[in-house]
Amino acid sequence: MTSTLVTGGAGFIGAHLVQELLTKGQYVRVLDNFSTGKRERLDAFGNQIEVIEGDIRSQQSVREAVAGVDAVLHQAAMPSVPRSVEDPITSNDVNVGGTLNVLNAAREAGVRRVVNASSCSVYGASETIPKTEDMAPEPISPYAVTKLTGEHYCHVFSYLYGLETVSLRYFNVFGPGMDPSSNYAAFISLFVEGMIAGRPLTINGDGSIMRDFTYVQNIVDANMRALQAEGVSGQVFNVGCGENCTLNEVVSVLKELIGTDSVISHGPERTGDVKRSRADVSKACEMLGYEPRVTMREGLERTVLWFKGD
Repeated sequence: MTSTLVTGGAGFIGAHLVQELLTKGQYVRVLDNFSTGKRERLDAFGNQIEVIEGDIRSQQSVREAVAGVDAVLHQAAMPSVPRSVEDPITSNDVNVGGTLNVLNAAREAGVRRVVNASSCSVYGASETIPKTEDMAPEPISPYAVTKLTGEHYCHVFSYLYGLETVSLRYFNVFGPGMDPSSNYAAFISLFVEGMIAGRPLTINGDGSIMRDFTYVQNIVDANMRALQAEGVSGQVFNVGCGENCTLNEVVSVLKELIGTDSVISHGPERTGDVKRSRADVSKACEMLGYEPRVTMREGLERTVLWFKGD
């Protein structure tokens, strides 16, 4: 039986990956310190998974977690641009130091492959769209710097030590299981939950920011393919839908789906936010066999149903 470690497995994306791995009959181990991940996300799996409570900043915890596994899906991070702006030191410690710990422990333990969660934020302020992997990164937040550094470490460990690594640049992930209560909650989770409750809501900026919102199942599919694809070690891939729309357009669709007329106001822009983003996913399609099967609208429909409890 293939065994896979999911770091950050109690997080939003991590828990979806755990579910998919179990569906495929794999042995699954989770490493999480539950600082942002939620234990209840793992409760449904019961004794189907092994859970190690530990921090990726601890070499001992990471070594324990990687022992005997075939592969690692590395999701654990401090996953927030605003939080990284407020606390760049911790962001670096977790996202850079923690990733280095995972890679080094995986190398020592003879792990076959590490799939690393990166971010479209590495492209930064560039106005060029779509974003292609050969573009020069222009990070404008500490979070983006940490994710780019993690990619570089993955490439180095592939080049120097022969550890197979793949980095996936996620584009604005959303879907069931998102937490709208966090101080750093994602835009879609906040707005779906708020509109269902009928609360007034605030968009940061004028709503013209453009994003490639990507349903979480597309991210899961990309990770599964990145575990198995041949000839991709050391590579970086965009994972998105290849579409983009403004925040105002998303709000319009949500109003239609939810049947609400929540009052929407506009506040100041968030520091470090990128203005325009859309993925060119042709490299992932060609080399990983990736295909964004769930469109943004279909993903929004599924997300609204989940928040409503239907």
